[in-house]
Amino acid sequence: MSEDFDLNSFIGIESELKQETTLKIPKMYRVVLYNDDYTTMDFVVRILISVFHKPGAEATSIMLDVHKKGAGICGVYTHDIAVTKINQVQQMASQKEFPLKCSLEEA
Repeated sequence: MSEDFDLNSFIGIESELKQETTLKIPKMYRVVLYNDDYTTMDFVVRILISVFHKPGAEATSIMLDVHKKGAGICGVYTHDIAVTKINQVQQMASQKEFPLKCSLEEA
């Protein structure tokens, strides 16, 4: 090992690097389904089970919120996951020719 190596300056560099690397918690977003006069309740429940992985009882409860209150929260996700889920909902609704609307809002 070389005698020119200065352990104290190496430790100083290492501690500077540790101070610069801080992790930020990602923003979270609610995915919301909105009521319309055409999309069937059964289809909304299927969306909640297949896209959002909700158990049947919870999917039915959220569907009833959508039906009675005009909107229902499907879940809270990071931005990329929320956008992916919205795209899945829109694609499935489009295939069945339902006008189901879905959006995200910051949690």
